Amino acid sequence: MTATTSDAMEEDPAPSSDMTEEEGGDPAPTSDTMEEEPAPSSDPAGYGAPPVSAIQLLPEDALHNVLLRLTLREAVASRAVSRLFRDALSSPPFLSLLPSLRLLLLRHPRPPTSSSSSSSAAAAAAASLHAFDPSRRRWLRIPLSFLPFPSFSPVASSPSLLYLWVDPLSGGGGGGGGGHPPKSLVACNPLARSYRVLPPLGSAWSRHGTVLAGPRGTAIVLTELAALTYAPGRADRWLKYPLTLPSKPRSPILAADSIFALCDVGTPWRSQWKLFFCPLSALGGVGGGGSGSGRWAPLERHVWGDVFEVLKRPRLLPGAGGRSVLMIGGLRASFAVDAPCSTVLILRLDLATMEWDEAGRMPPEMYRCFTGAGEAGIGAAMAVAAGNNKVKVFGGDGRVWFSGKRVRGKLAMWEEAEAEAEAEAEAEEEGEPGKVGSGLWSWVEGLSGYSEGVYRGFVFDAGFTAMP
Repeated sequence: MTATTSDAMEEDPAPSSDMTEEEGGDPAPTSDTMEEEPAPSSDPAGYGAPPVSAIQLLPEDALHNVLLRLTLREAVASRAVSRLFRDALSSPPFLSLLPSLRLLLLRHPRPPTSSSSSSSAAAAAAASLHAFDPSRRRWLRIPLSFLPFPSFSPVASSPSLLYLWVDPLSGGGGGGGGGHPPKSLVACNPLARSYRVLPPLGSAWSRHGTVLAGPRGTAIVLTELAALTYAPGRADRWLKYPLTLPSKPRSPILAADSIFALCDVGTPWRSQWKLFFCPLSALGGVGGGGSGSGRWAPLERHVWGDVFEVLKRPRLLPGAGGRSVLMIGGLRASFAVDAPCSTVLILRLDLATMEWDEAGRMPPEMYRCFTGAGEAGIGAAMAVAAGNNKVKVFGGDGRVWFSGKRVRGKLAMWEEAEAEAEAEAEAEEEGEPGKVGSGLWSWVEGLSGYSEGVYRGFVFDAGFTAMP
């Protein structure tokens, strides 16, 4: 479905982009419209038609060639310049050619509801998402006020598409009766302000399932016992596959046309992690194949040794370009069950060579901000012993963000180096404390809102390359 209001990104102070930039701690005012239609030109003196600018004389293909040099944000903001620009920059074939905008989307630990907001400003804030543009290091707001649902929680994304759990409409549009009606899974393009409600799921899937966004608008929901897959264009229903895993999959990700997940195969008193994978082709329509078997297999090599034993509470994230798998966790000080963590370690599995290497290690002074190790007393020792439990990890495509209860108003960020040899040489030459191993560590300041709880998020490529 497509919202009937006008386009959806605004920038502060000019109300002409689809995303609102945030300044300071207060959210920038937003509106549901992207721009106002310019008033028609007139000639009050009666001397004939108004003058024509040179750009209006360009052939359509030449104009598109000029506009394609704009970034996505610039193109969307430029719609307010004139009717000519609005028409040229609203064509779906043209918009699909614009480069996408890679963002980090944050989700609130307690999703707010727009219906419960006491003011219009609070309602606008509740109906939007915090986003970070790493290329410009700016915080943005993405309005989702076109969604007619009382509350929502973003969970996954694919190019141009955002997936959210939404509460059903009170009028019955969301389905389900009783005290706890099941949530619905919705796919939307926030820039095009269009959405589609996927076929209904039971309450157990929305409460305990992990959502993955596959290629070509497909969706996967994983639980401990089964996997559900949905592919547009097929029968309007979910296909179910048994999950042949020894335990509940931890931090499943998509990379290299496969799903990777960690499973605990240890004992109740000591965790032992193993890596499992399942090709998308084994999940029927998701991988573009036939019926599929849905069978998972362990991914292990003898030369890996104890690579899974050195990290506490590991998590997986996709590496840059989907060519690698990142495993992030607290670096154990020893192999004892209750061993504290000394820092956060990032290991990288090259999917071409199947070899692990150390991709990054959080600088000690940065890690102390998460654990409170600099504080005096017994509480500090307990914080250090808790280790990685105090650090939340999210991101993807070569960038990892970290949040924690002790770190307010900012996130730690690690970026995978494109030329690792150059990064290591610069770190040694300059002695820069932010560079430890490969990659670059930095703080992302200026995060407003979310004064309670710990942030989580994921990477979203905003654009017009796909519609729900």
